[in-house]
Parts: sequence; structure tokens; C-alpha cells
Amino acid sequence: MSSKKQTPPSFEEAMLQLETLVNHMENDTLSLEASLEAFEKGIHLTQICQKALSQAEQDIKILTSKQQEIGFEQS
Repeated sequence: MSSKKQTPPSFEEAMLQLETLVNHMENDTLSLEASLEAFEKGIHLTQICQKALSQAEQDIKILTSKQQEIGFEQS
């Protein structure tokens, strides 16, 4: 068992994995156990995406605030 902590996938990687997972769930007959595992993984991937989007939103707010401080107008 590895003691190294895995780095989470990037937003794009998580979205691709989520899309693949959803397609698999929609198109295949999964057992109850496999469906629950897929659902759990989907929730984890969704949380990664939400965190990345929240961080991007914060970055945009900071950049916009800095832009306004130096006198540029928003388009």
C-alpha cells in the first residue's frame, strides 16, 4: 500500500472522468455495488470540479478588484 498522497486531477481531467463515468452508468447494466461505487466516485469528481470553479471565481474577483484599484473600467 502506497503512503504517497495522490494529487487530485485537474478540472479538465475530473470533467473528462466524470463524463466517462456518466456515459458508463447510462449505457451499461451495473450491479448495485458497482453503481454505488460509480456514484461515490462521481460525487468526489464533482467536488473537485466545484472546488476548482470556486478558486477560479475567487481569482477573478481578486483580479477584477486589482483592475478597479488601478483605474481600469470593466468592459
